[in-house]
Amino acid sequence: MGEMSMNKAIHGAFRRDLDRFITALGTFQPGDRARAAQLATAWANFDDQLTHHHEGEHQIAWPALHAVGVSTELLDAMDAEHDTMAAALAETRVAMAGLLRDPGDAQATAAKACFETLRTVTVAHLDHEEAELEPVYQAKKDTPEIKAMGRAFGKTGLARGGRFFSWVLDGASPEERAGITASVPAPVLSIIGGIFGRGYRKEIAPIWAATPPRR
Repeated sequence: MGEMSMNKAIHGAFRRDLDRFITALGTFQPGDRARAAQLATAWANFDDQLTHHHEGEHQIAWPALHAVGVSTELLDAMDAEHDTMAAALAETRVAMAGLLRDPGDAQATAAKACFETLRTVTVAHLDHEEAELEPVYQAKKDTPEIKAMGRAFGKTGLARGGRFFSWVLDGASPEERAGITASVPAPVLSIIGGIFGRGYRKEIAPIWAATPPRR
């Protein structure tokens, strides 16, 4: 099994959720207010996780990567892709609010179309980022700059950390799990996720229990 950075493992969680939303909206029954509320809850988490991730990359990861040799031009291109993702997130936000307010067929169709666009632009960015930066993360993982970057990302608070780890491990492949535990020891994950990830496991994970990601 090849090595995987935590960054790439996190990307796997974004891909899974995007597939889950599109699958769920493709089978949405008009008028199902309970399901619309469930999807709105899952959406609030996804929106927060993706926004926090790409804003954190700009503020924390890019300076560290520049310090170990990544060009300004490449990082600017990544930020431009983040802007495209942010625009798609904003459109999806509006569509999901509409579905929650009036869970009709037209609203579900509109939300699904927004998610398909969001998936297209997000996956294109994730693929580009992994192609360009995954080799850097692997080659430079023991440098002071990348280690400091990891510590900075870890300063999120226990509540956010618990929800994050419960989310990122929900449906993760063995390789993705290994990418996480290579940076955060399994006992630490168990404590943080066990105590502070209960909200995710109680409120969001069951939403996807009958909506498995595409493989």
